[in-house]
Amino acid sequence: MRGASPSRRRKVYPSAFPLNRSLDRCRRTVEKLLWTAVRTGLGRQVERVECSRPRPPTGDVCMAVREAEPVGSLQEVKDAGLDREDLLGIYRNMLTARAVEERGHILYKQGKIPGSFYTGRGNEATSVGVASAMAPNDVGTPLQRDIGVHITRGLEPWRVISQYMGRSDGPTKGRDGNIHLGDSSLGTYAMVSHLPAMLPVAVGMALAFRIREEKRVAVAWCGEGASARGDAHEGMNFAGVRRLPVVFVIDNNQWAYSTPSYLEFAVEHLADRAAAYGFEGVVVDGTDVLAVYREAKWAIEKAREGGGPTLIESVTLRMEGHAVHDDAFYVPKEMFEEWAKRDPIERFRWWLRDNASLSDEEEDEITSSVKRTTNEAVERAEESPFPDPSTLLEGVFATPEELDTPHHK
Repeated sequence: MRGASPSRRRKVYPSAFPLNRSLDRCRRTVEKLLWTAVRTGLGRQVERVECSRPRPPTGDVCMAVREAEPVGSLQEVKDAGLDREDLLGIYRNMLTARAVEERGHILYKQGKIPGSFYTGRGNEATSVGVASAMAPNDVGTPLQRDIGVHITRGLEPWRVISQYMGRSDGPTKGRDGNIHLGDSSLGTYAMVSHLPAMLPVAVGMALAFRIREEKRVAVAWCGEGASARGDAHEGMNFAGVRRLPVVFVIDNNQWAYSTPSYLEFAVEHLADRAAAYGFEGVVVDGTDVLAVYREAKWAIEKAREGGGPTLIESVTLRMEGHAVHDDAFYVPKEMFEEWAKRDPIERFRWWLRDNASLSDEEEDEITSSVKRTTNEAVERAEESPFPDPSTLLEGVFATPEELDTPHHK
C-alpha cells in the first residue's frame, strides 16, 4: 500500500509552555518517592492485579493493546466482506465528506454560515471506515469531524449544508447552524459541545439493546483530549462491567485545540486504557480506511454477539485548526508536511488503482459526480427557507411520529 504507516510512538515536540519545567520537577519527585518506597519494602506490598472476576466464556478480556496491521491485498478486503462496488462507494463517501467541508469553508468566509465551522480534513478514513462497518439498525454519536459518518449513513449533502447555513431543511431545522446534528431515522444522534458527554449516552443505548435482547450495537466517538474527562471513564467502566454491545472510537488527532498529546495523557497508547475496563484495545492507522473498516467490523460484530466492548484508537493528525478561525500556528510545520504524505483519500485512491483496477474513466466519473452533487447541494440549501420564528418551540419534545422509528422501539 502506498504511504508508510505513521509511527506508533508519539513524537514529542519541544514545548513553548513553561509548564513543562514544573511537570518535570513533579515527575522527578514522584520517581524519588516511588524508589524510596521500593527500597524500604513498601513496594513488596504492590501486586499485579489480574482479571479474576468470572466472565461468560467469550474469550480472554485482559488483553494487551494490539496494533492493527495495514490491509495489503484485495483478498483481505474480500475476506472482510467488501466487494469492488463497496470499495468505490467508500471512496465516493470520503470524497463527498471532504468536498462538503471544503464548500462549507468557502460559505463561512462568504458570511453565509452564521456559526463557527469545523472540518475533519485528514479524518475521512476513520469516519467513513467505521460507519461503513455499522449495520443499518446500529446507532452512533459522531462528532464535529465526522461528517463522513453522516454521509455514509445516508444524510444527503444538501441537508448537511442546510444545517451549516441555519436553514429549516437541516436536521435541526435551523435551530443550530453548526455541527450538532443527527438524524434518528439514520441511527445518528446529535453531539453536544461538552465532550465526551455522548459516550454515556451511547452506553445507555447499548444497555437498552441488552435489556430488549436486540442484536444491535452503539458506536461512541470522542477525541483524545475529551478522553481525559470523567464522562469517558464512567461510560467505559459501566460498559466494561456490564459487557455491553458498544464500540468506543477515539479519534487521536494529536491536538486538543492547542494542547499536544504529550500534555494530554501519559500512556503510550490511549487504547492501553481498555484493559483497565476489562475489554480489548486496538490501535489503528487512521489514514488507512480499509484497516479502520476491518477493525471496526470485527469489534462491532464481536459486540453484537455478546463479546463486550472494544476501544479503537485511530491515530491521525488534525490537518487544519480547531475550527476555521484557528490558523494552528502552534502545530510544527514539519508535522503537517509529514502527515500530508499520508492523506487518507490519496492513499486509498492509489490502493484502488493498484489492487482494484480503478481506471481513469471511473475516477473522473466519481470526481465529477461528487462535484456536481456538492454544487447542487449548495444551490438547494440556499433555496431552503430560514425557520419560522413561530415554530421555535417545535421539536423540544419528541412527537409520537418521531418516536416511531426502529431506533426507539
